[in-house]
Amino acid sequence: MEVEGEMAMEGGTGEEVKGGEYRRVILISAGASHSVALLYGNVVCSWGRGEDGQLGHGDPEDRISPTHLSALDGLGVTSVTCGADHTTAYSESCVQLYSWGWGDFGRLGHGNSSDFFTPQPIKALDGVRIKQIACGDSHCLAVTLLGEVASWGRNQNGQLGLGTVEDSLVPQKLQAFQGIPVKMVAAGAEHSTAITEDGEIYGWGWGRYGNLGLGDREDRLVPQRVSSVKGEKMILVACGWRHTISVSTSGGLYTFGWSKYGQLGHGNFEDHLTPHKLEALRDHFISQISGGWRHSMAVTSDGKLYGWGWNKYLVVLGGFFAISSDTAWRWCLVSLLADTGGNSWWRWCWFGQVGVGDNVDHCSPVQVLFPHDQKVVQICCGWRHTLAVTDRQNVFSWGRGTNGQLGHGDSFDRNLPTIIEAMSFDGSSGRQIESSSVNLLSGKFWIPSSGRFAVVPDETMQGQVAVSQGNGSDASVPENDMRIG
Repeated sequence: MEVEGEMAMEGGTGEEVKGGEYRRVILISAGASHSVALLYGNVVCSWGRGEDGQLGHGDPEDRISPTHLSALDGLGVTSVTCGADHTTAYSESCVQLYSWGWGDFGRLGHGNSSDFFTPQPIKALDGVRIKQIACGDSHCLAVTLLGEVASWGRNQNGQLGLGTVEDSLVPQKLQAFQGIPVKMVAAGAEHSTAITEDGEIYGWGWGRYGNLGLGDREDRLVPQRVSSVKGEKMILVACGWRHTISVSTSGGLYTFGWSKYGQLGHGNFEDHLTPHKLEALRDHFISQISGGWRHSMAVTSDGKLYGWGWNKYLVVLGGFFAISSDTAWRWCLVSLLADTGGNSWWRWCWFGQVGVGDNVDHCSPVQVLFPHDQKVVQICCGWRHTLAVTDRQNVFSWGRGTNGQLGHGDSFDRNLPTIIEAMSFDGSSGRQIESSSVNLLSGKFWIPSSGRFAVVPDETMQGQVAVSQGNGSDASVPENDMRIG
C-alpha cells in the first residue's frame, strides 16, 4: 500500500549475500505481516509471516530476520512490491514480472487461484516493460512505460476498473485510460487510484467512506476523474486500507476517505468524501507518502517523518481482551498459556505503528524521531508496521512484530523506530544475512494440506512445476493473453 515511483535501476552482479558484507538497501516494501527489501546488487530479502508463501522461500515458515531470497538471484530484479499476503518483483533486464504468495481471487496473475511459495513469472506480461506496480489486499495494478494500466485479482467492488465485478485471473488492460497516459497507481483493500501524466487523479472500486474522492459513497466500476481540487495538479498518490493520500506539485498533502482512527490527519475522526488539504503540514513540502491499514506517513523535503492514525490494536483486561472492529467491541476469553522465551501473551497487544513512543491513536501528524537526527529517504507502511530508510543508510522498523515482520530476530512490538541490524550501515558489522535453501531446479516445494491451492512438483519435468486444480475452476494461462507494452 506504499507509494512507489519509477523503478529503481541500480544494479550490480547479483552476487550472494555472504560473510556479513553490507549492502545498501535500494527499496523497501511492507505487506499485512511481512516485509521485503531490494539490496544493491539486485539482491532480494524477505522476512515476517510466511504461511501463505509470501516470503518466497519455498515453505510456510515465518522468518524473524531478513533472509536472502536466493530464488531471484541472477534475474536482475529492480523492484519489489508487497500486497497484503503476496509479493511481486520486476526484472528490467528480463522484462518479466514475478509473483508469489496467497493466490485466492487470481491476485498472482497466473491464470488460477493457486498459492505459490516461490517466485513465478506472470506469463501474460512477458516482454511488457513496466515502470510501476501497486498491490492492494487482493488485487494488483501495473503501469507500463507507455502509461497504460493493467489490473488483476479480486474485483467484487470494481477495484480492477474493468467495468465489471468479475475477478480476473490474468492481467487485463484498462480501456478507460486509452489515450490518457498514467504516471502512477495505488491500491487499497478494495479501491484503486491513479495519477495521470497531466496531474489528474482518478478513483475507482469501493467508495463507501469517500475514499475515491468523488464526493459520495458510491462504488465505481471504471476510473472516474476527481474534480474537486481546483487548480492543483497531483504528483503522488497512496492508498491505505480505506483512505487515500495525495500530494500536489506544490508539495501540499491531501487526504480523503475513512477517518475513524484519525488516519486522515485533520485533527478529528470525520470522513472526507473529497480531497482535503492537511493544514497541519501546510508549511512543509511533502516528498513521500505511504498508507497503512489505518495509519499514514509522510516525509518532508528536508527528511522529516510525520505519522498519524491508528496506533494500537488490543486492550488487555486481566484474562480478557477487546478486539477493535469496524462496528463494535467484541470480547473474547484468552487462555493464559505458558510464557515462552519471555514473550508473554499481552506483549503483542500494543503495536505502535505510528512510531512516536506511545500506543495512542493520533488524529494529527506527529513527528517521528530517529537517532542522530537522521533524515528519512524512504518510507513504507504495512498493515500494522512501518519501515523507513535513512540518509545514513540505516533501515528502521516499528509497530507489530508478532510474525517477525520487524526483522529484529524476535516477535516483539516496537513503538519507536528500531534499527534492523543486519540491513543497516550502523548495524552489526559482520552479521550474515541467511539465505533461503530452496532451489528452483530441485523440484522440491512445500505442499500444503489438502483443500488448499498449492504448487505441486511435476515429477516428469525437472525444474518445472504443475498447478493443482483444487476446485476445477482455474484457467490456463494464455501465452499471449495481453500485449499492452
